[in-house]
Amino acid sequence: MTTDIRVHRDAGILAYTESLRSVYVDAFCSPPWNEDEAQAAEFVSRLPVSVRRAGFTAATAVRDGEVVGFATAMTTPAPFPTDRCYPQAAAGLGDDRTADWLCGAREIDELAVRPTARGTGLAARLLDAVTADAPEGRAWLLTSVRNGRALAFYRRHGWTQATRPSPGGKGIVVFLGPRHPARSLAP
Repeated sequence: MTTDIRVHRDAGILAYTESLRSVYVDAFCSPPWNEDEAQAAEFVSRLPVSVRRAGFTAATAVRDGEVVGFATAMTTPAPFPTDRCYPQAAAGLGDDRTADWLCGAREIDELAVRPTARGTGLAARLLDAVTADAPEGRAWLLTSVRNGRALAFYRRHGWTQATRPSPGGKGIVVFLGPRHPARSLAP
């Protein structure tokens, strides 16, 4: 069974909105994420805004006409955003590193694969598709420390953890992509 990766750079991705929502639910509404339909709806409501952001790039994985995974990314603006989980990232890196390492870089917003497609290399292919042309290799993402499998996946694929969670191990961490020039500077 062949899975095609399709790259999208504009509002054409919105034609896949219902499929993306379905994949999101399959990927994140079970342990360890335990998200709910409201969070899936929030993702869908962000999508039309995301496609208008600078550097927007998405990739869909399509098998037998069905979307089985996707990734979305865009350029992180300057000044660094202050909504969602951004303040935690900035607190972990400090103002100077946040501005130097993350602003103007390709930010992975979402990476989701249906459970039936996990372990096939699909997530890595999607991640590569949305970071292939990252400016100067500068790509980054946030993830939760609640999912050891996700943390191990990023490390296996050459991503470098640039922040550490607060004591107690709850929260988010920043990862720098395999070609990010600041990887060697991460604590």
